[in-house]
Amino acid sequence: MMIDNLPYRQVGAEDVRPGGLMCVADHASNYVPEGIELGIDPKLMNQHIALDIGVEGIADRLSRGHNMPAHIACVSRLVCDFHRREDEAAVVPTESDGKLIPGNIGANVEARLANYHRPYHEALGKMVARVKPRMLVALHSFTPSLETSAEERPWEVSLLYNQDDRAARHAIRLFGEQGLTVGDNQPYSGKQLNATMDRHAEANGIPYCTVEIRQDQIMTEAGQSRWAMMLADVMGRVALEV
Repeated sequence: MMIDNLPYRQVGAEDVRPGGLMCVADHASNYVPEGIELGIDPKLMNQHIALDIGVEGIADRLSRGHNMPAHIACVSRLVCDFHRREDEAAVVPTESDGKLIPGNIGANVEARLANYHRPYHEALGKMVARVKPRMLVALHSFTPSLETSAEERPWEVSLLYNQDDRAARHAIRLFGEQGLTVGDNQPYSGKQLNATMDRHAEANGIPYCTVEIRQDQIMTEAGQSRWAMMLADVMGRVALEV
């Protein structure tokens, strides 16, 4: 849900020393604000097309238990996808994984941008400037399989990156040392899908890791706690290398 009509919430950002880690969760929520009708089966709102399952719990645990302030989305990606540029058609998606989103056909995209996308990114930019992180950690999750593809997704965790791969390379190695099957720019590439980190990390010369965790790893609170601890450890070590 939205608090004070804001499409985001920030946790652990007060009294933070500059130079630490900060996390961002663009797809943490499945909330649909009042007045927006997506026109889909409500059951779909608990599936991957509406949110990155498990990510909100990890972001909260990192911020509250591991001194990693977090900027967390409070609106579903089906309402407005914060991980897209304003000029991308999918910023207000009319289809996702083969599911039509009829309520978004002919939607007032400019209003969605003004109400959700721009406030989200303006606040994120201000938080980055205030916190002055040594490294940004973008949290996402991916489904083990898509309905529209027979592609297998065996990776337990993946690292996505665009031009700046310095942090991702270290993270891939460290996760591999944990015995995990690690994807390198898989199941999709940060060369094509990296809007938030392009804007707030690469454009500002800040190292970053875009971490994609397979959803079956983090659907429970126990899984989220396990991954929060692992991320705090691995990301902390990565930050020392970049």
